[in-house]
Amino acid sequence: MRYQKYDLKTDAEFALNYIDGMTDRAYDYLPFWLTMPHKKPAEAEHCRVDDAELVGSWFEAVDSIQHILGEQGESKNLYDGFRRQVLKSWGEHGLRYHEKYPWTHTMHASFHEMGYILPALNRLVRNDPNDAEAEMRASNLIRGMRSLVIERKVRTFWSGDSYEKDPVYEFPNDVYLQDGGFDLTRHTGRGEQCIRNAVMLHALVDRYVIANDEVALDLAIGLSNHLLGPSRYFNYKYEFFGHIHSSTWVAAGLIYLGRVTKMDKYLVAGESIYKYVRSMTSSYGWLPEYAQWHDPKAEHCETCCIKDMILCCEELIKCGKEEYWDDLNKFGRNQLSENQIKYTGYVEVDNTRPDENGRTWHDLDKRLLGGYTGGSEPNSISLTRFRSIAGCCVGTGPIALEILWNNVVTEENGVLVANIHTAKETDRYVLSDGMPDDGVINMTMKADGAAGFRLYDWMGEAPTLTLNGKSVEGKKNENGNVLYAENLHTGDVLTLTFPMNTVEKKEFFAGAEYTEFWRGGDMIDLLPRGEHIRLYQRDNSLPKYYPLPQDIEYTGVADRGPTQQQQQKK
Repeated sequence: MRYQKYDLKTDAEFALNYIDGMTDRAYDYLPFWLTMPHKKPAEAEHCRVDDAELVGSWFEAVDSIQHILGEQGESKNLYDGFRRQVLKSWGEHGLRYHEKYPWTHTMHASFHEMGYILPALNRLVRNDPNDAEAEMRASNLIRGMRSLVIERKVRTFWSGDSYEKDPVYEFPNDVYLQDGGFDLTRHTGRGEQCIRNAVMLHALVDRYVIANDEVALDLAIGLSNHLLGPSRYFNYKYEFFGHIHSSTWVAAGLIYLGRVTKMDKYLVAGESIYKYVRSMTSSYGWLPEYAQWHDPKAEHCETCCIKDMILCCEELIKCGKEEYWDDLNKFGRNQLSENQIKYTGYVEVDNTRPDENGRTWHDLDKRLLGGYTGGSEPNSISLTRFRSIAGCCVGTGPIALEILWNNVVTEENGVLVANIHTAKETDRYVLSDGMPDDGVINMTMKADGAAGFRLYDWMGEAPTLTLNGKSVEGKKNENGNVLYAENLHTGDVLTLTFPMNTVEKKEFFAGAEYTEFWRGGDMIDLLPRGEHIRLYQRDNSLPKYYPLPQDIEYTGVADRGPTQQQQQKK
């Protein structure tokens, strides 16, 4: 293979390596959020968030990885360790606080953090409906939060009073002190409380679906009505100013809520928010962390945001909106995969220093492999930026991998449809492909039935279908975007073939113009190149990571990198 293949299982293996290496057994499987790979020597240390959102998101990450890889190595111990962490430190109003560690200060719960804890509890209950402790914690958390909201019932205005027809809920603050409750002199300082406090929306709807919990649905509806109404957070086109991770996560919850309740207003709002964010992204999936807050050139891409966009796509597809398959594919196989740390040759290690006081140094060059960045440039992961690796993104990245894995092949009206092109095998099929070198996708049947392939614009106008090497006409679905064959038998090989050429495109985003080189749905190169870990160097014949002199000129996809003469000069 000349070009790097997209391999979801390999990305999952990398992620497991990081989570295994950056989980502290000395503190009963407590994650490290804060890593400093640029320091000499590199180090990592604990901070409060390790015992807040991270125990929830890293539990979800390990569960996601196990769904892709099965139990491997330490994954079962990691699952059990994070479960223990999630199920401790509970307090008043069913909220989860944190333990008293040397690096913690004010003991409090954050409603934003409950958006990470509730999904972990949902997974525990979904995985084991008899997990009484997880069920109790989820139920108490929802009822506790419901008891703490302000319920807006009457509008008192100069024209008189009017009653709210629908529930409208908001939290009085974003911080709840363990020994003082709501103290309005304290806040996280993040601002945007209404949107950040509502990131639990998707998990609330999921709780209702899992456990028929009417209180969860009521809380989801009340928070949504406040967001879409009195908060004035979104304008009439559902544009906003602020934190994209929170807003797109909420958008996914609104779409889910609309699907479950069959109320179009939530679906329309969620899809519109997604489209607004998509207008700020690149075609390959880079997106800013904030909307209209910084100079676009100063923005960076947080992996958490990519997960949210992938989740939105999945929710929209479940609503019958098949046009979002292309976004789902491109976000996953491009920016999500590139945001993962797969090279640590720059990390300086001191293996003589023992771990102490919640800090670690040993073998970080090996342990950091597989992490996810919280701050990629469009063309690089800059080590000079804070969060070149981010603990929050390490939790959400694998969740996105699982969404993609679950959608590699779906069953639609009795037809197995290949949607995402990566190697996967189940008891019903084996999927393989030659991309991005060759436009070939194979589905080998392990059971009788019908199978086919989702068609994308980049496949050209006339992809061909063959069965066991012989041309077949095939059929198309009602929308004309799936080509399939019926009456297949065990051992049959169905193949889709289409032209695969390198296409050059120019695109302006993040305050600059970029030149992209595509082969099908994979972006294989990007100009200009950035510093320090360069992204989209997907040609296997050339080195991936080296500091090129500034005067090197790009000479084409087939001849990339410094010439022999230039190397000698260097």
